[in-house]
Amino acid sequence: MSRITARLRALTHSRTARRVVTVTAVVALVLSAPAVAHADPGGPVILAANSLPVVINNLRTWLIGILAAVATLFLVLAGVYWATAGGDPTQVERAKGALKNALVGYGLAVLAPVLLQVVRGIVGG
Repeated sequence: MSRITARLRALTHSRTARRVVTVTAVVALVLSAPAVAHADPGGPVILAANSLPVVINNLRTWLIGILAAVATLFLVLAGVYWATAGGDPTQVERAKGALKNALVGYGLAVLAPVLLQVVRGIVGG
């Protein structure tokens, strides 16, 4: 029996025991206020500010803008790489890669409304 009590004393002085006690106290404190957890707002609860079609249209606008901005950045980088290549084949390949990335970005910006229409059809909005 004395080994058990010695072990319990050692456990109560350890960091793990303090952490367990702290977490238990916090949980007990949070659960002791059920009125706050189940408060009645007094009126209808609005879960979303906009309907799903409005959210999808806003998403489309943002997506097109971001894709066009990134594609323009790659287009400018491709021009800078090409202008500063000076006949270096690795720099020319780097410029061609940036130009391909720009074209992919512009293609995605053009296809973004179509992709979001597919998402709208799947979600049912």
